[in-house]
Amino acid sequence: MRAFTLGDFDFALPPELIAQQPAAERSASRLLDGRHAAPADRVFRELPALLTPGDLLVFNDTQVIKARLFGEKPTGGRVEMLVERVLRGCEAVVHLRASKKPPVGTTLAMEGGFTATLLGRWPDADGPLFRFGFSDEPFALMERHGHVPLPPYIEHADTAQDAERYQTVFARSPGAIAAPTAALHFDDAVLASLEACGVRRASLTLHVGAGTFQPVRTDDIAQHRMHSEWYEIPAATQEAIAHTRLHGGRIVAVGTTTVRTLESWALTGQTEGDTDIFITPGFRFRLVDLMVTNFHLPRSTLMMLVSAFAGHEHVMGLYRHAVEQRYRFFSYGDAMLLERK
Repeated sequence: MRAFTLGDFDFALPPELIAQQPAAERSASRLLDGRHAAPADRVFRELPALLTPGDLLVFNDTQVIKARLFGEKPTGGRVEMLVERVLRGCEAVVHLRASKKPPVGTTLAMEGGFTATLLGRWPDADGPLFRFGFSDEPFALMERHGHVPLPPYIEHADTAQDAERYQTVFARSPGAIAAPTAALHFDDAVLASLEACGVRRASLTLHVGAGTFQPVRTDDIAQHRMHSEWYEIPAATQEAIAHTRLHGGRIVAVGTTTVRTLESWALTGQTEGDTDIFITPGFRFRLVDLMVTNFHLPRSTLMMLVSAFAGHEHVMGLYRHAVEQRYRFFSYGDAMLLERK
C-alpha cells in the first residue's frame, strides 16, 4: 500500500455540476453502477434489481434539525449559530459566527423572541465550540424559529422545498445538521420494490455534524483529525446483520455515515457512543460489502473513505466518468453503487 497524500483525492469539477436543487423525483436521480471495471449508467429506481434476495440495506435514520439560528448581541452585533449537539436540559453546543465572540455570561436575543446565554466553551475550556443555555427546549425552538442548515456549496437560502427534500423519507431521530444524502434518493416506490425483491431493511442512527464539511488542511492525510459524531445501533439491527451474515446475504450500507457507524462498531464492539473513525486506503473493512453513496467533494475525507472501500484508481476513474457524463454532484446530486474491493 503506497502512501497517499491529499492531492491524490483531487479532481476537476465544473461548478455547474454542483446540484443546487433536488431532482424533481427522488428516485429519478441517476445511479452510476460502479461495481465492475466498466461503469454502467442507470437510474436510481433500478437499484432493487441490482441487489440479491437476502441482502440487507442499512439506513441512517437521523433527522436533520433546523439548526441554523440568528440573533444579536447586547451591543447590536449580528450572530449566527449552527447547533451541533443538544445536551441535557436546555443546553446546546453550537458553532458561533460573530464579528467578535461574546464573553461568557452574555445573553443573546434570538430571532423568534427567545434568548441564549453563553455558558462556556466545549468540550473543554479551550474547545472550538460554544455551550449555550436556551430559554426553552432547543429542539422545539429550532423547529419553530430555525433554518434548514444547507451545505455551504448550496447557494440559495433555505425554502419549504428544502425542509422536505433535505430529509429522508424515513428520518425519525432528530439531531443531524447535515442529511445522510445517499438516502435522499429512496422513496416509497423504491422501498416497496426492495421488499418485493426480497431485500431486507434495517436502521441505525448517526447524527451528522458540521465536521462532515471540514476540509483536510494537511498534505499528510494521517495528520488530519476527524470530528466526533454520536451513533447508536439498535439490537434489532445487530440481529438483522447477524442473520444476514449467517444466511450468506450481503450488508449494503446506504451512505458514508452508515459505513462509518458499522465499521466503528466492528472495530470497537461499542453499539452506542461517539466515533471519530477516519477511513483511508489501507483500512480493513469488517462488515460492509456494498455501499450506496453520492459524489463527494474533492480532497475530502469522504473521497478517502470511498477510495478505501472500492480502490483508489477505480474510484478516481468513476469520478472522471461521472464528470464526462454530466452527473450531478454533492448533497442534491446523483448516486453511485460500489462494491468492496
